Amino acid sequence: MAIRPIRLFGDPILRKPAIEVVDFDTDLRQLVTDLTDTMLEAPGAGLAAPQIGVGLRVFTWYVDGEVGHLVNPSLQLSADTQDGAEGCLSLPELTYDCLRAMSVVASGFNMYGDPVRIEGSELLARAIQHETDHLDGILFIDRLDAAARKAAMREIRESEWFGLEKPTVKLSPHATGGFGL
Repeated sequence: MAIRPIRLFGDPILRKPAIEVVDFDTDLRQLVTDLTDTMLEAPGAGLAAPQIGVGLRVFTWYVDGEVGHLVNPSLQLSADTQDGAEGCLSLPELTYDCLRAMSVVASGFNMYGDPVRIEGSELLARAIQHETDHLDGILFIDRLDAAARKAAMREIRESEWFGLEKPTVKLSPHATGGFGL
């Protein structure tokens, strides 16, 4: 069991699209185990690999007593929608109503490379969409209307945790010609 630190809003990895998994090996299985353990300890309804600092297209979920994971997901969303409370482990204590598809069909792979298809509605659909967004560098606050997003950003700036994670800047060992650091 390995509980990993959860990256908070402001960490650049949360805004970077994750890359597809190509190796279904013991490292991937350990990542899924770490994601699951960290999600359950937090506790949360889902956790994506970028939230623990790993830029791979993998997430876990825990909804209605069911634990699962999906690698390299692709989604088919229903036309019907739901509007409900949503939060995020990378945005502690922040909850806003967010519009999502009512149901989803998610295709991808399990940690062994076997194809899987997950059909879910309501909370499971919300969790799958939320975690897939993380893999694309999208946070749920990006999906809020302008007024709610502004209120959320104000709440984030006023939170005790905001600014605790400072992005690291790496200097290039090569000449940049004035472009970058």
